[in-house]
Amino acid sequence: MTIEFIGMIHHKKQTEVHPPGPEVMDFGFIRAMAEAHEVGGFDRVLVGYYGDAPDGLLFGQLIASHTKRLSPLIAHRPGFVAPPVAARKFATLDQITGGRAAIHVVSGGDDAEQARDGDFIDKEARYRRTDEYLGALKAIWAGKAPVDHSGDFYRFEGATVTTRPVQQPSLPIYFGGASDAAIEIAGKHADVYALWGETLDQTRELIDRVRAAAARHGRTIRFSISFRPVLADTEDKAWARAERIKQRILEIRGHGALGPAKGAPAAVGSQRLLDAAARGPRVDKRLWTEAALLTGARGNTTALVGTPDQVADALLDYYDLGATTFLLRGFDPLDDAIDYGRDLLPRVRELVAGREKAAALRLAAAH
Repeated sequence: MTIEFIGMIHHKKQTEVHPPGPEVMDFGFIRAMAEAHEVGGFDRVLVGYYGDAPDGLLFGQLIASHTKRLSPLIAHRPGFVAPPVAARKFATLDQITGGRAAIHVVSGGDDAEQARDGDFIDKEARYRRTDEYLGALKAIWAGKAPVDHSGDFYRFEGATVTTRPVQQPSLPIYFGGASDAAIEIAGKHADVYALWGETLDQTRELIDRVRAAAARHGRTIRFSISFRPVLADTEDKAWARAERIKQRILEIRGHGALGPAKGAPAAVGSQRLLDAAARGPRVDKRLWTEAALLTGARGNTTALVGTPDQVADALLDYYDLGATTFLLRGFDPLDDAIDYGRDLLPRVRELVAGREKAAALRLAAAH
């Protein structure tokens, strides 16, 4: 089974331990990050969606201009760009990049964040809109004639199909969201369902639910899981590094640079990470939850801590549950991306190849 690695690139150096600088875009940092992910063997890089960040499609084009193979995975919130316009935009990016573009659909779990872009419908309606939106996008991308559509949220006639993606019938659709409504839509539309780094028991339960939702539509689906690996050449050094990250987060929040994590998060995915954190700072083999707890789990903030061999072994536990894509980004983004590409990705690929070879031998022996 093919293993896939995704990184993440911001428009400047900015994480929970690195407060953002004053620049709008740090082009040297962007180029270095793109090159580090390409050289390190990552398959894709996620470009996040934020109400105060540069446009993701244009940013993805910039990343692609610095690389030859790396795929920009563009986070996109349905509702702000009409489906025919979005279809042309993403198809254009796919044409420009020679078939490297992909879309990561996030319906939006935070009302305040949605309101920044002028969206005031409730969460339930957002998911119904996403369902209609994705159906329209796929129809336009795959259509051989102009597309008409009349639904609850969109109406258009004769949507153009002259600008179609290189990848047919559709760009790869990644999908995030852990609510019941999100899972149903993922089962209907997504190629890859993305979840944050939860405990093994939580992950197994969520994968089973998404598989069941996909089966109801006669589909199968792949799974991506996100972690913030904390690596060092010994386990003790790795946990000491995790402690320094924790103290740095406390220092920054104490100074008000990021602001405290106020109130319970609205997103179900964040609530699930806090449930994992409630089990303790270290769960399963080496899942570290304290960064999620300190930040209110407002993003993928759980880590696997240890040596590259230990973290690779822990990732294989999630592979055994069905995850074939890993989104890995560091608290020190550039240095960590380099370390992952050099020390972690090759080990995971080697372990997966070993699992696949052993499975093939068992199958051959059974026959």
